[in-house]
Amino acid sequence: MRFDNRKALRVRMDHRQPVNLMGSDGTWRRSCVLLDVSDTGAKIEVEGTLDVLQAKEFFMLLSSTGLAYRRCELVWIDGTMAGVHFVHADSKKKAAAGPKAATQKPAEAK
Repeated sequence: MRFDNRKALRVRMDHRQPVNLMGSDGTWRRSCVLLDVSDTGAKIEVEGTLDVLQAKEFFMLLSSTGLAYRRCELVWIDGTMAGVHFVHADSKKKAAAGPKAATQKPAEAK
């Protein structure tokens, strides 16, 4: 189902799906409710203060043990609602390698 002019297909949660946000260094944690999710991000309702979400990156823990998680970046905040973008390790590597690869000279054939 597409809504809000999103590029990725989003799934709305019919029931309150509890998740937690945790700082990448483990110093903070917030309880949340997952409202919708896609391959690229999610919309959440945050319980408590939102000041910790100003961190560049954090984790969304999808299980109570923390074994299922996604690395996130904050996209927007509106009251107690927030939108997050999922960060993929391979996309970070490609972005970092892109300019470097373009400036390197190709190896000469021997």
